[in-house]
Amino acid sequence: MVYRESFKVQSNHRTPTFHNVTDKVKEIIARSGIKDGIVVVYSRHTTCCVITEEEAFDVSMTGLKTLQQDFVEAFESFMPVCRKEGMYLHPGPKALAFAAEHGEDARGCHNTDAHLRSSLVGRSETIVLADGAMDLGEYGFIYFIDFDQTRARERTVQVQILGE
Repeated sequence: MVYRESFKVQSNHRTPTFHNVTDKVKEIIARSGIKDGIVVVYSRHTTCCVITEEEAFDVSMTGLKTLQQDFVEAFESFMPVCRKEGMYLHPGPKALAFAAEHGEDARGCHNTDAHLRSSLVGRSETIVLADGAMDLGEYGFIYFIDFDQTRARERTVQVQILGE
């Protein structure tokens, strides 16, 4: 059996946004009626990713949990946030022209770091479903992360469950 559902999250401006989607995914599993199989949590957005991670409890001065802030900071040394034009080859003149034709401003196109981070981390997680519960371990949570800091926007989280 296959069951599919999606839901929306709202991302912030000027900072990566971490959405704890664990409880929402649990609700979808309950509606599916599937007890054993796999759960795939996926982002179709090319600047977003999905991870499993433990709860950090403490909050950094940026408002992110400390483990989330450490995650973001780890990228800064080798894949820094695009802070000025020309930091990355992308976007080039053709990409900027295409974006302008589709209502995107030039600032919104300078999100190369978000695309690279998402590609490196991955846009989905697959979790084992046993007896109607995800096997996330004792402290595991599912996070949908939007790395794009150019503007706030609504994102879609997709969940697909395969099993019986």
